[in-house]
Amino acid sequence: MGETWATLGVDLHLETGGDASRGGEASRDGDRSRGGVRKGLTDALREAVRGGRLAPGTRLPSSRSLAVDLGIARNTVADAYADLVAEGWLTARQGSGTRVAERVVAPPVRAATPRRKGGAPTYDLTPGTPDLSAFPRTEWLKAARRAMAAAPNDALGYGDPRGRVELREALARYLARARGVRADPDRIVVTAGFVHGLSILGRVLRQRGLPEVTVESYGLDVHWNLLHRAGLRTAPLDFDELGTCTAGLGSGGSGGSGRSGGSGRSGAGASKAVLLTPAHQFPMGVPLRPERRAAAVDWARREGGLILEDDYDGEFRYDRQPVGALQGLDPERVVYLGTASKSLAPGLRLGWMVLPSALRDEVLGEKDASGWACGALDQLTLAEFITSGAYDRQVRAARLRYRRRRDQLVAALAERAPEVRATGIAAGLHAVVELPPGTEQSVVQAANWERLAVQGLSRFRHPRAGARQTDALVVGYGTPAEHAWAGALEALCRVLP
Repeated sequence: MGETWATLGVDLHLETGGDASRGGEASRDGDRSRGGVRKGLTDALREAVRGGRLAPGTRLPSSRSLAVDLGIARNTVADAYADLVAEGWLTARQGSGTRVAERVVAPPVRAATPRRKGGAPTYDLTPGTPDLSAFPRTEWLKAARRAMAAAPNDALGYGDPRGRVELREALARYLARARGVRADPDRIVVTAGFVHGLSILGRVLRQRGLPEVTVESYGLDVHWNLLHRAGLRTAPLDFDELGTCTAGLGSGGSGGSGRSGGSGRSGAGASKAVLLTPAHQFPMGVPLRPERRAAAVDWARREGGLILEDDYDGEFRYDRQPVGALQGLDPERVVYLGTASKSLAPGLRLGWMVLPSALRDEVLGEKDASGWACGALDQLTLAEFITSGAYDRQVRAARLRYRRRRDQLVAALAERAPEVRATGIAAGLHAVVELPPGTEQSVVQAANWERLAVQGLSRFRHPRAGARQTDALVVGYGTPAEHAWAGALEALCRVLP
């Protein structure tokens, strides 16, 4: 079979003003037209190099290949290349082909962006991210190779909206063993992370006619806003020294004034769904007490309600075995949501939901309509990573690393800042560092000047929460890379009162 443009060289897009693209026609007009084609091609190549579209060192197609692509004579391309070599835009060496010449390229002009007062942060203690430098690259690549070698052909198709069966089966076994979740693979839906799962659930609940979802007094505004965009209000439960007060599910919530995400009746009494972080409340760090766990499940059974369980870092507990998932108490009243964002990395975009049977078809329909999909190869890799035992090894290693950091944080505070104390330290990747009353904003500002990224507790407080308020920092000790941890801790101690 003859060679065509589809089988030759590398792709190269050129804006030639039409001369080169009409080369086949122009060549019939003799030398004068050929000169016009040559000039158009030379100008287009020169502009591509000057403008930075062809970077220094880029290898260009052979003259024969580009001639076939453009439908012009090979000599025309060779002459254009020779002109640009003579001008210094290109280089041509035996065995190396024709390349864009190496030279200093001025960086593109960018619009000015606001900068932090103290400059870009040197250290990062914001919560919500693990140590990304500790991602198990070697083991993940091994798992990816094994998964790819064993993958059936249909894994490369559009697939089941629930996700790959290999991952759902691996998750069912792991979650039952490690988190006490009662999981059937048929009721597991793979998502692109927790936010994806919550957005699907928010739309399903609104379609069911729910006006409101009860939430905790402290949490992430991105989650509340996501529910608001689905057309749902959010109403916070009370919070006391023992944690979230689930008794408020039956008595109208916190009773706070004002509105969030819409109008209408306020308080948790209007809700038939509640979003909780039972194993490790975010950000306060306390587990939901047994009697309050039972009260939440009793409410769901009595009222026909639904509990959305965010188990974002349930594996990381340091004082005893991890607190089991709430879902195990009643799988038909609890949606369990988990993620690989803390145990591995958020960039994987992998999460999962374990659904009550009555909710499965609605969730699948909404997920399918949303168009969000999770890469099958990453799903197969995670399945192999879990099945091989590498996931358990990763979690155990991370648990030891984060516990060491937590201990160093507590020791440093005791020595350098005895007026403050760390709470919520039995689990997770962050701690709440309580401050003297009225000092939170000044400490956050001081951290800004020290180029330390850290967030105050008020940042996580629901706008309709009750009167109780604590000045504190939420310190993500899991976030820094290993080499940056000591510096981040030192910077934190410098800004504390």
